[in-house]
Amino acid sequence: MGELDSIFNPGSVAVVGASRTPGKLGYEILKNIIDAGFRGKIYPVNPKADEIMGLKCYHSIFEIPEPVDLAVIVIPARFVPDTVKEAVRKGVKGFVVISGGFREVGGEGVELERRLVRAVREGGARLIGPNCQGINNPHVGLCATWPLSTRRGPVAVVSQSGTVAAFMATGLEGEGIGMSKFAALGNKADVDEVDMLNYLADDPDTEVVALYLEGTSRGRELMEALRRCASRKPVVVIKAGRTETGAEAVASHTGTLAGSAEVYEAVFRQTGAVSVDTLEEFFDAAKALAAFKPPKGPRVMVITSSGGSGILAADAIESRGMELAKLSEDVLSRLREELPHFCVIRNPLDLTGSAYAELYDKALEITKDHDGIDSYILIFGDPIAGAFEVIEKHLRETEKPILVAYLGGGDVEVEERRKFYEAGIPVYPTPERAVVALYNLWRSRKE
Repeated sequence: MGELDSIFNPGSVAVVGASRTPGKLGYEILKNIIDAGFRGKIYPVNPKADEIMGLKCYHSIFEIPEPVDLAVIVIPARFVPDTVKEAVRKGVKGFVVISGGFREVGGEGVELERRLVRAVREGGARLIGPNCQGINNPHVGLCATWPLSTRRGPVAVVSQSGTVAAFMATGLEGEGIGMSKFAALGNKADVDEVDMLNYLADDPDTEVVALYLEGTSRGRELMEALRRCASRKPVVVIKAGRTETGAEAVASHTGTLAGSAEVYEAVFRQTGAVSVDTLEEFFDAAKALAAFKPPKGPRVMVITSSGGSGILAADAIESRGMELAKLSEDVLSRLREELPHFCVIRNPLDLTGSAYAELYDKALEITKDHDGIDSYILIFGDPIAGAFEVIEKHLRETEKPILVAYLGGGDVEVEERRKFYEAGIPVYPTPERAVVALYNLWRSRKE
């Protein structure tokens, strides 16, 4: 794993620009590192303070009497290169520069970034940033970013955009999935998506990589890194700047060239990465990839208490190139015999508004061993208690993915969702989103 361990697995971290003032980044980042339960030593650095949050504060990084592995820097850009030079002399090997005011603003900022990178490389160190939202490794309690996220999980989030990264972190935390690593790369002056993909390919805590990409200056190396990583674990990618206007916005965001959308799509296809179009799809795909193995084929069984939701699911399945599974006469006969007369026996299987959890259990029991079904969409379209117990039971008994949509369930839905989230089982708010997540899961299969 090597050189990026000084950033993601440090034994000690200095926060340069630590603050006593709530609301300032130097305060929030230091507080989040403490609150996340970082296992190593924490050193606030601020020339105007002797103590912050109960920790001894040092006036410069050079005053710290012990070795420092990682420096998180939150000070004005003009002071950053000299601060990094000093830290390199101290032996620091990892840097996260959150401060903005570098290449992204042009002018003097371009030269400041050059000086920063030169100082890092002359010291044999590595840098994430500048102009970034930091990093997080929940497995060691290192939340050097915001908001605070502490749930350990299988998904690594890598993003040029801090807000996109935070959106993913908040969602994965709130829905019980959790993260393995988080890196908001900002200007990518040193560590970029290629470095992160190669690092995460070997990371035992990472099972899925979610990558937000605006552009790259290392096209061939990106292709090789994507292929290497995707051969070991699923990689879902959202590429921003696909239109002319979007590409112009990318250039002004972090000073990156967006490149041809068609070329990127070809690269994603050839390397096995799953490319998506929207943040919603990005998040939904990451959840599915973290929870399930890809289905063996495109044949989907839909079980629903809402006829309308079942129709919407059927439309979405066909429009994405999958198909509704064809049920054998034996399966159809058993469904007719063992389900109440009000159920509509077909695919989608409509249990109607009179449905209750035991009917879903029975329907899954009858169909789950049918060779003609590769995966399931289960739609709870009413306040159906016991949904979680049914899904949990059958996920233990089958390798076929069972994706859940829950809507229209009021307070019962809130309670059922809570149970799903605590168990890390994905739930989708609409049938269409569940289907698209399943589609991206299917696309991730190795041919």
